[in-house]
Amino acid sequence: MKSLQEKVLRLVSQISRGKVSTYKEIAKEAGSPRAWRAVGNVLNKNRDPKIPCHRVIRSDSKVGGYRHGTKRKIALLKKEGIIINSHGKATQRFRK
Repeated sequence: MKSLQEKVLRLVSQISRGKVSTYKEIAKEAGSPRAWRAVGNVLNKNRDPKIPCHRVIRSDSKVGGYRHGTKRKIALLKKEGIIINSHGKATQRFRK
């Protein structure tokens, strides 16, 4: 049986460039619907640059935290075509 960490990293690695998902949606898809904070902790500890952790945002569309800083996360998202408004919210370009 896969751990939550393995499931989270697998799911996040499937988020396409120019798309985002939420911590809550990743937790739900990983089989632990109330573990959205745990998802954030898994992503914060991730050191694999192939896992696009910056593509996971809060459920209210705010960018949320990032190990390399919020400014870097915003820059990466913008580079991929995600529009961030003046309130720090990402456009709704969710994966599916």
